[in-house]
Order: sequence, then C-alpha cells, then structure tokens
Amino acid sequence: MTTELQKVASARLPTTQGEFTSHAFLNPQTGVEHLVLTFGDITGEDVLVRLHSECLTGDALGSLRCDCGDQLKHALQRIQAEGRGALLYLRGHEGRGIGLCNKILAYQLQDQGMDTVEANLAQGLPSDNRDYADAAWMLKNLGVRSVRLMSNNPLKIDALNKLGIPVNERLPHEVTANPENHKYLTTKKERMGHLLGSHSKKKS
Repeated sequence: MTTELQKVASARLPTTQGEFTSHAFLNPQTGVEHLVLTFGDITGEDVLVRLHSECLTGDALGSLRCDCGDQLKHALQRIQAEGRGALLYLRGHEGRGIGLCNKILAYQLQDQGMDTVEANLAQGLPSDNRDYADAAWMLKNLGVRSVRLMSNNPLKIDALNKLGIPVNERLPHEVTANPENHKYLTTKKERMGHLLGSHSKKKS
C-alpha cells in the first residue's frame, strides 16, 4: 500500500532558470523530504514532467562524472518554455538509490576500472534501487492525471504507468557528453537500457 505523503508548504521560488512554485512534501514513514517545482497550471492531462533523482555531486557541486546537473537545468528551461510543467526533485535517490557514501565508494571503484553497474554490484547493491511511488503520489496530489515525460529511462515510464500516472509521451532528455561522463553514459545505454543516442558526440 502506498504511503500517503504530507504536503508541508508551497512557496514562490525564483531561480536562474525562471520563477517556479515550490511544494515541499514529507514521507512520514521514511522521513524523506521531496520538492516539486511547478510552473503554470499543471492540473489535468499531458503535463510536461521531469522525475529528477537527487544528485548532490552533479546538481550542487557541478560534477562532470554524470549528466545530472545539466539535465536538471535543461528540464527547468524546457518547462519555462512550455509554459506549464513540473519537476519532481526526488530525495533518497542519490547514486540511483544507494546513498551518498556508497556512491562515492562506487566512484572509487570506477577509478579502478569498473563501470557504474559493476561498482554498485561489487558492493552487494542493486544497479538501480530507486522507487517512484512517492513521485506518483505527489503528481496525483497536485492534480496531474497524465504526463509527457522528459526521460531517457524506460524504467521511469513503466513505474509511472503501473502507479496510475499514464505516460502519454516520452520526450528524450539528453545533454552533451564530456570526456568524464562518456563511459558512464555508454554504460547506461548498453547495460541499463537507457534510450540514448547523441551522447557519443563528446564535448572536448
């Protein structure tokens, strides 16, 4: 049974990507806090949505080892251009759900030659441990009935569909690769089934 979240507060949030309304949610069972940024009226069908997994290193520190920070900015820009949409910033998803310390240990193993999947498995952890039940609950609470999802990950599409949020369209959400994350993106495509293509065009 899906845990009901508590909607704690909503407030205006001006950002470098434009002004949004922020909505803070708390899962009382896990203690995990999430944030949803909305723009325009998102009630109804075919809402432009991004499920963004928390990534301290990429989002806040500008790490080049992943594409997360660039994807976050790009999603907010696309929502502003659309005039309507939501970005769900999902806490507890660090390192695809393994946590910050284990993620840094995975980086250490990658520095020794493993890919991102091998590094998780070597710790006895799943390659992807994320859950999207909270995301579906928040979308329903905000009045979203179906989405156009900005994602390269088929697992997110399957999860939302199963959780009662129909994904009516998938919009590719690729950003330019760099020498530090090119292998990471290749691994996501070849071993995790991510729908990527243009990442092979590296940024020097």
